[in-house]
Amino acid sequence: MSAARTSTAQQDPVLHLRGPVLLGPDQELLDAWVVDGRIHHGRPELPAGTETQEIDGYVIPGLADLHCHLGIGDGGGGTTLETAREQALTNRDTGVLLIRDAGSITDTSPLQRQSDLPRLIRCGRHLARTRRYLRGYADELEPEQLPAAVIRQAERGDGWVKLVGDWIDRDVGDLTPCWEAEDFQAAARAAHHAGARITTHTFDESTLPLALDAGFDCLEHATGLTDETIIRAAEAGVPVVSTLVNVGEFESYASQGATKFPDYAAHMRRLRAARYQRTRDAHDAGVQLLVGTDAGGVLGHGIIHDELDEFARAGLDALTILDAATWAARRFLRVPGLEDGAPADLVVLPRDPRPDHRALRERSHVVLGGRIVA
Repeated sequence: MSAARTSTAQQDPVLHLRGPVLLGPDQELLDAWVVDGRIHHGRPELPAGTETQEIDGYVIPGLADLHCHLGIGDGGGGTTLETAREQALTNRDTGVLLIRDAGSITDTSPLQRQSDLPRLIRCGRHLARTRRYLRGYADELEPEQLPAAVIRQAERGDGWVKLVGDWIDRDVGDLTPCWEAEDFQAAARAAHHAGARITTHTFDESTLPLALDAGFDCLEHATGLTDETIIRAAEAGVPVVSTLVNVGEFESYASQGATKFPDYAAHMRRLRAARYQRTRDAHDAGVQLLVGTDAGGVLGHGIIHDELDEFARAGLDALTILDAATWAARRFLRVPGLEDGAPADLVVLPRDPRPDHRALRERSHVVLGGRIVA
């Protein structure tokens, strides 16, 4: 993180988590302790008279949303910092305690210093080709400006840069890549040279080989996955952040553009119709699927459980869904889960979520930095 978080965890009671405490898909503890904001796998030595609160239930790491837009308002446009804070609180109260903000108009870095909010990893602003993205959202660039812009956003963000890889080309009347192969390669080189990872917004089939060839670290949406690019992503270990709730909205985008851009409308409808099969095929091939809501702008915040329901509709089992939203997401973002000594960012559930992901909606406690916040 780029900013220190204030905390009052030392003023809070010790929590005794009478689990099971789920450390991973196949690893659990009978219980754990939370002291001074951190989790302990063994009973710590405590001064006599220390206040202790017993909490029963299944304990998991806080959920992670890897594609969220704090600071973008309903219908687009930047928000005040207070509105961005309210968005973060809405997500927190659903059990989301880790957010990768995949591009924002508003500088949300001050939120990172507020200990009652989810831990935030920022991508800075979107980088888009001139007139090839939503108006006002992105730094709009030409190819010769792209490497410098990547470095600038790498410095402003928290180790991530977001490139808009494709969008509707109004001259063509359909989705096309916004950049040439050498531009994707230059962007990836610049990000990696700056010590950052780079991801790309991509709907179109033809963008994915360009991003994979260039060595991009992640793929957002990736509705255009084909048999070939699924295999390539699996072999390269490049994860896909699926945003299936948003993809379900493709019909509305298609309808809006159908009269003027019929090829685009037909394309978006095909992508929407294939979304569940594509997700299953990617999972079956070994692509790591991670959870993102794409909240902010078109979609409201607090919809993580709707996104998890979409994974289930795609045929993923409950343990895979739980892993995508917790342990796998945290490993990918290099943020600890419930390891001994890790920050106590966790959710307590009355029943086991491993056989039924819907148990994640039934939170009894949300604990952030050792404090019960919801």
